[in-house]
Amino acid sequence: MRTYNLTVVALVDDLNDAELFDRLFEAGCADATISIQKGLVVLEFDREAMTFGGALLSALRDVERAGAAIERVEPDHLVNAGDIARRTGLGRAAISLYANGSRREGFPHPVARVTTDSPLWDWVEVSSWMYQTRRLGLKDVVAAKMVRDVNRAAAGVHEPTSWFARQLLRRTEGHAA
Repeated sequence: MRTYNLTVVALVDDLNDAELFDRLFEAGCADATISIQKGLVVLEFDREAMTFGGALLSALRDVERAGAAIERVEPDHLVNAGDIARRTGLGRAAISLYANGSRREGFPHPVARVTTDSPLWDWVEVSSWMYQTRRLGLKDVVAAKMVRDVNRAAAGVHEPTSWFARQLLRRTEGHAA
């Protein structure tokens, strides 16, 4: 077993519910630090599991079992150059050189804010490129895809691209019925 760190942002009907924290604890979120931030419930998990997917799915299940709705999982799949540097252990200068093509060809193009000084990239595309260039492991790419799929499903984008997303949508649609 390994411990995985992930953050689940959730919505509840009543942030002033005196039993909210007890319900989350009883539903299995005892391994999370729980806070209320900007009108949302934020659960920072240190979840033990065999895989990142197992940790993520069990955390989502426990949050939903407490009666909360999944808003998103963080860290988000949209990243800036500083996020990329932190996630890869590389310097910001190296990321800038990759992004402008000076160091190596093929770095993904930004997906948002393309014409500004603060572009955003899709972490799935960046981690895939980093894997292909032997700077990240395959598990990093898989985790990135899972987080993006969960966030797309939570946002109502019903285009599941993986088994993981299809399972999440199936569970979510079952709750809506």
